[in-house]
Amino acid sequence: MSRFLGSVYKRSRRVGMSILENGKELAKKPYRPGQHGTSRQRKLSNYGEQLIEKQKIRFMYGLNERQLRRTFNLAGKMKGRHGENFLKLLESRLDNVVYRFGLANTRAGARQIVNHGHILVNGNKVDIPSYLVKPGDVISVKESSKEHPAMKEALAKTLSRVEYVTFDPVKLEGTFVRYPERSELNANINESQVVEFYSK
Repeated sequence: MSRFLGSVYKRSRRVGMSILENGKELAKKPYRPGQHGTSRQRKLSNYGEQLIEKQKIRFMYGLNERQLRRTFNLAGKMKGRHGENFLKLLESRLDNVVYRFGLANTRAGARQIVNHGHILVNGNKVDIPSYLVKPGDVISVKESSKEHPAMKEALAKTLSRVEYVTFDPVKLEGTFVRYPERSELNANINESQVVEFYSK
């Protein structure tokens, strides 16, 4: 997968949502990037609104279009609401779970940790960031990687965790307890618009 090397702050301002989910990107400049960012914006078409909602998800989870579409199609085979299932699958990606544990400051950092083989799932090394974790799976840091400076630094900054994961900062081991409820996920995303976008 090609890595995005541009400004995350500009991406956040473009879609009007904090991709890093901490609000820092929009704190000083809560308007679109570019020299006309503060000028009055034209009303978006239905397609434009749907595209923005899709881009919010793609930028937030750091996926390319092919990965996003594959996950969307997989969510369509599950029981329940397509859009909610889509977000639940994205939250169950291994790189996202590592991020939710607090082992990395960003999802991109978590993806790198997984890629470099520092993570075990149920005792087996998994170096595929898109690996879908199931409820009850135990995710831990490899013994030889427990003194990894980037992970220790990230853990020191972690103040809280989401309720659908548990994590022991001493053992560096956690569990993906369950799929999240919609109310526990980002309220700034309108997943029904994404379903409409891909249904055309």
